[in-house]
Amino acid sequence: MAFNFHQLHIFHTVAEYGSFSAAAHALSMTQPAVTMQVQALEEYFGTKLFHRTTKRVELSDAGKALVGYARQAIELMKEIDRVMADYTQMLKDRLYMGASLTIGEYILPRVLSPFAQEFPNISISLKVLNTAQIIEEIVNHHLTFGLVEAPIDHPDIHSDVVLNDELVLIMPPDHPLRDVETPTFEQLLQYPFVLREQGSGTRMVMENEMRRNGCDPCRLKIVMELGSTGAVKSAVEAGIGMSVLSRSSVRHESALGTVLVKRIAGMNFVRDFHAVYLKSALLPMAALTLLSFLKKHDLEKWL
Repeated sequence: MAFNFHQLHIFHTVAEYGSFSAAAHALSMTQPAVTMQVQALEEYFGTKLFHRTTKRVELSDAGKALVGYARQAIELMKEIDRVMADYTQMLKDRLYMGASLTIGEYILPRVLSPFAQEFPNISISLKVLNTAQIIEEIVNHHLTFGLVEAPIDHPDIHSDVVLNDELVLIMPPDHPLRDVETPTFEQLLQYPFVLREQGSGTRMVMENEMRRNGCDPCRLKIVMELGSTGAVKSAVEAGIGMSVLSRSSVRHESALGTVLVKRIAGMNFVRDFHAVYLKSALLPMAALTLLSFLKKHDLEKWL
């Protein structure tokens, strides 16, 4: 009986994690099922692929010879999926995904309409959380795929840039700095700020850029932290303070004149939006189709 790609994928995951139990968790399988598939592969090749100890498993010489080919097979399968995602107009599937707040509230709703026109048989179920919650849900296998707003540094998470965005300074139209074209960081310290909560992608990007420019975000006069972009905008419109938000999220308010949009002198809040999922996971075709759509289209015409 021939071996299959599924067995290679399981073998590679065990090799990557150095543990059958950790690999089972990463693959959402039971440990006996993982062990059985590895044993089937060992029976096919007629040799042991792992040396099992009480603390971890280590690759045998045969396993070391195989693991590189397994990795190549996984990358080739991912590439095949990416290529074929452009030819899946008739795919019938429901995509369960997560998105952090700015993407879920202001980016995706504007691009999902043209996506639905091109792929009418793919339906989407979207869970909107902040970036930290999205990663937690993926790691705990409650979500398999997400779009987030901040760079991710997690040993189990793969991150792939799919589009970009810019953060801008917003203030009420009667703010004392309304006539200052590009306020400096020192000027901003005199006035109150209303910000997104810690853990949000917007907050992370803002603070990282300030630190990169030698400015300590802890010096800002933060009078309020709110859990949604809509709440922050309402607070700014009410005159409670300034904020830093996605340009995409304030287009309507800027056009109406209820907030002023400015840049902070010397700072460039351009950020990438990332697709994130477990390194051990193979994305469903519906997810790959959406990623392909986001990458190949000029989204500015819809945003």
